[in-house]
Amino acid sequence: MPYLLLWIALIVAFVDWISTAKKWQKVEYIAKPTVIIILFVWLVINNGLSSWTIWFGIGLVFSLFGDILLLLPEKFFIVGLFSFILTHLAYIIGFNPTLPQTNIASLILAALVGITAAQTYNKIAAGAIKKGQRELRIPILIYTVVITLMLLSALLTLVRPTWDALSAIIVSIGALLFFISDSLIGWNKFFQTIPNGRTYIMITYHFGQFGIIIGAALHYLF
Repeated sequence: MPYLLLWIALIVAFVDWISTAKKWQKVEYIAKPTVIIILFVWLVINNGLSSWTIWFGIGLVFSLFGDILLLLPEKFFIVGLFSFILTHLAYIIGFNPTLPQTNIASLILAALVGITAAQTYNKIAAGAIKKGQRELRIPILIYTVVITLMLLSALLTLVRPTWDALSAIIVSIGALLFFISDSLIGWNKFFQTIPNGRTYIMITYHFGQFGIIIGAALHYLF
């Protein structure tokens, strides 16, 4: 697996984390979307648009749109949210070339993920209502359902015989970090401000994307 572009993407991500922490807005406007662009280019170079990984490429494109929209004023928040819904839908398709088998392990994973997602949603929705943004409950609910299905799809690779252990572990960690990142966004925005919250959001988001894309590439391409 060629690593150079991945290292470059990681360096740019680090620049973005610093710019977020230091509030260097102009640097952040460049660094944040550039990370996703480099990941997309890496995937394309490795023939990632001719296999089932095309869905992960599509997910990165929608992630790029979402990243840009969330850097814009508050009125673009819902559009950015919708863009990331499309990201997760693309990843769900990518993780599920066939329907997952139902067994005890998959049911336990589904229960754990569902309970965690429900508790997270209740906290964030309550915060939105408290802030007078009751109308956001439904968009947040839809987003929670979709990202939960994405996380579950990734975790189910751990019990799929067609996935090797390393690839499954990497995509599972990536999806979990993506879920944590988005949960932090909702928590920070609607429930309780987290010190240096935006920096933690970006760190978990970028590592989440790295994990999903690298793990999927290991499985489908290498």
